[in-house]
Order: sequence, then structure tokens, then C-alpha cells
Amino acid sequence: MKTQIQSARKGVITKEMKFVAKSEQVSAETICSEIAKGRLVIPANKMHLKKNLKPIGIGRAVSIKVNANIGTSSASSSIKDEMAKLEASIEVGADTVMDLSTGGDLDEIRKQLVNKCPIPFGTVPIYEMIIGRSVEEITPKVILDTM
Repeated sequence: MKTQIQSARKGVITKEMKFVAKSEQVSAETICSEIAKGRLVIPANKMHLKKNLKPIGIGRAVSIKVNANIGTSSASSSIKDEMAKLEASIEVGADTVMDLSTGGDLDEIRKQLVNKCPIPFGTVPIYEMIIGRSVEEITPKVILDTM
């Protein structure tokens, strides 16, 4: 599977570009052109697309997007609570969700959240890297292993 920018630079309009064009009420050619120029992105992980992701476009040619930040901490870690935060984020109209969790079973929390999330979902692995470590202990190996 080629990336959106690889397709756009070859003039190929993908189904994700068509979806975004329709939802934004702009032409698919405009979406393709903006992606090719590096002025628009469609954050659509191919694994998330296979589940329930509805692609969105982020860039000047489309509407402004709102991101919601959710996440556990070392003091509070509940998948149930994170699911409630995810549902509330979507209900109030968030376009994207970012998980900033630093506590609990991060892999399981993220797996369940992304499986339920129909909008772009991201994480911040650097937060995971600092759990139980000082900044000085973050080595290239720790970074690569976490990623």
C-alpha cells in the first residue's frame, strides 16, 4: 500500500482522498493536489483503516480540526475511564484523539481505544519512555524499543 503522498505525487486519487473530498465538500483533485504539495495530510494508518477509521484531512484547504487529549497516569489507570473519555471526545465533536497515557497496561489500553475509535488516534511514545526512568536513562535503544 502506497502512502497518500506517494499516490498524490503520481496523480492517483485514493479512496481516502475521495472520502475526505466528499466530507469537506471540495474536489478530490484539490485534495490530491494539496497532498502532493505537502499542504494537506490524511492521517490514516492502514491497520486502523481496516477496522473503523473514517479518514479526515488536515490542512489549509479543509476545515479546522479539533484534537482531544486523553490518558491514564501512574495515579489513575482504568480502561473503562479511558473508553468513557474517548466516547465523550467523539460525542462533543473531536476530529482526532491523542492518548497521553503514562500508567497501566499501555499496550492493552491503546489496543482497546484504537479498536473503538472511528477517528484518527495517536500516541506519544516519549511519555512511555520516561516511565520509571530519569531523562539520563533514555538511550537510543530505549527509544527504538519503545517505538
